[in-house]
Amino acid sequence: MAAKLFALDIGTRSVVGIILEERDENFHVVDILVEEHKERAMVDGQIHNVLKVSEVIQSIKKQLEEKHGPLEKVSVAAAGRALKTEQAEIKMDIKNRPIFSEDDVSRLELTAVQQAQNNLVQNDSEKESSHYYCVGYSVLYYRLDGEEIGSLVDQQGQEASIEVIATFLPRVVVESLLSALKRANLEMEALTLEPIAAINVLIPPTMRRLNVALVDIGAGTSDIAITDYGTVVAYGMVPNAGDEITEALSDYYLLDFPLAEDAKRAINTNEFISIQDILGFEQNIPKEEMIAAIRPATLELATSISNEILRLNNNRPTKAVMLVGGGSLTPTLTTILAEKLNLPANRVAVRGIDAIQNLTKEAHIPVSPELVTPIGIAIAAKRAPIQYMSVEVNSQVVRLFELKEMTVGDALLAANIPTRKLFGKPGAALSVEVNGQTIHIPGEHGKPAEIMLNGQKTTTKATIKNKDIIELLEGENGKEGSASLRDLIDDASVKMITFQGVFYTVEPTVQVNGVTIALDTPLKERDKITVDTPQTVEQVLHAIGKEHYIAQLNPYSITIDDKNHYMPALSSKILLNGNNVKLSYPVQDNDILEISSMSPPTLQQLADQLEKKLLERIILTFQGKPIELMRECAVVLNGERELSPSDQIPSGTILQWKQVNHSPWIFQDVFRFTDWNMPEGAGSFQIIRNGHPSRFDEEIFGGDQLEIIFK
Repeated sequence: MAAKLFALDIGTRSVVGIILEERDENFHVVDILVEEHKERAMVDGQIHNVLKVSEVIQSIKKQLEEKHGPLEKVSVAAAGRALKTEQAEIKMDIKNRPIFSEDDVSRLELTAVQQAQNNLVQNDSEKESSHYYCVGYSVLYYRLDGEEIGSLVDQQGQEASIEVIATFLPRVVVESLLSALKRANLEMEALTLEPIAAINVLIPPTMRRLNVALVDIGAGTSDIAITDYGTVVAYGMVPNAGDEITEALSDYYLLDFPLAEDAKRAINTNEFISIQDILGFEQNIPKEEMIAAIRPATLELATSISNEILRLNNNRPTKAVMLVGGGSLTPTLTTILAEKLNLPANRVAVRGIDAIQNLTKEAHIPVSPELVTPIGIAIAAKRAPIQYMSVEVNSQVVRLFELKEMTVGDALLAANIPTRKLFGKPGAALSVEVNGQTIHIPGEHGKPAEIMLNGQKTTTKATIKNKDIIELLEGENGKEGSASLRDLIDDASVKMITFQGVFYTVEPTVQVNGVTIALDTPLKERDKITVDTPQTVEQVLHAIGKEHYIAQLNPYSITIDDKNHYMPALSSKILLNGNNVKLSYPVQDNDILEISSMSPPTLQQLADQLEKKLLERIILTFQGKPIELMRECAVVLNGERELSPSDQIPSGTILQWKQVNHSPWIFQDVFRFTDWNMPEGAGSFQIIRNGHPSRFDEEIFGGDQLEIIFK
């Protein structure tokens, strides 16, 4: 025999009873019964008069039992308009702490959900967090140091933050539903949420990665659910729906409200609608005229719905919009809504029960969008039944409403355990001033709380079942921040250098409150520290006690004939890693520093640098043999003393440089540099220079060929 499912959709204007049978993998709609409330017993999806609502439920139950046998259990839904959606962000300092684990992330998520719960009640002093069930939450963003990131697990940084959107259901909504069912002698078999019921049958999980809006337009309110990222990310409600359209017709044509409701429904089936106003006049109104009459109300309804969709979807339209509920049949509503959301007309559509997969029905049951939610409630009861469970949290009995697979975290939220107890408090920071800049040395992070489930260590993500016992052992607070001088001296401020082939350690000069103390001395709050770190070549030479080398680095200079000459080539040099640098050049760790000390140059070396000659030389050939002629061409005096080419000339010496022997070389000068003599008894001879006759007083030059030929 096929399993029979009984479900009720308790709306603002009416109650829908439905009988479904499960046949293999399909569902078959056996019967549907709709009965309106006799007076205003429901307001915005919440039961205000339990007795009146239970009377309607009893009436539907009795009529269905006459046709289908006894009905003892029923599935119902809490109205989506009763849901409250809040966003919250939590930031956490994670400097100097171990990398993030999955449990750390879960605890941070719960902290954000609890913050959302607090946001919900902060403007209503009569409400408390415990008055709401958390029926689900989605993480919108994980951020590390302000940048969005896919996951915080195994991450390290300065600050972690999580932003969630959480949905809450007032407990009073559930309690009033239970009371109304009890008075009608019905037991709640399962409870779901109206938007979830409709989504479950119209938008399967494979489609929820798409950003789609589902709008259930009832009589008093329009419920909205948004899917994205594979889940339902937001719920909302606007207090505009089908009744506003009915009231527009009632005002325009002076109709009693029930007659205006009948006229509204006839627009979609009749070309002319017969009406009788409160004065008794009867008219046949063309369909187009009546659509024009309700256009302002339709425009207002579409505007309210589109604005709420944009608000829930971060100020951007969804990819598509599905409409269900009786109010979705309002003429031109889909067209106006598409315009308001800037969507193509075919992206906004009314969906009836024919859009539900694996569903069949009896012939007399209409294909109507009004029936999507009631059928969804019945199917949800079979596929995902929701029940109560009781657990014990720190000796406190907590009742949980199973809207999903419940976890330890859900139990902690329901028990109003402050999530700050999940983390030990971090120790106070130590504040000191270093070279005028305030530095905060953080305290240690506290140890997280231990969570025990039935005596076994567990996490906030662990699933729970009825009668489980949960204990929260609070974490330990962290130690206060502490540091010594040595902790604050950056390794980069201590340098190892090599000077003239010897290793030296260059340390900074450190004082606390004006006094030099040992580097291992613990620091106190508000200590003022000055750190003077040698940076340049000159500072380093002073730090290692080699400042006397600096005197050697003055540039070499002399004065010649009252004119100053600076000679870098003869000056001492600073070599840093083999490169010539100045005293102001910065020194790094492991640098090699050398001072190349220069001895005073000789007069000859000085003359070479100045491109001046002390001696004049020429080489020529005489009688077929090479010969060098040499003579002094300059006399250099230091005061009254004549200097030789080998004398050293210190920096700062004052010289006089006198040129001598300006006359040219002549042939007869050769005889001063040779042993050649005239042969005895030599007769007449001829003087030859470069093959031409010459004279003893003729000017000669280097490279000349000189001869004396005897005749």
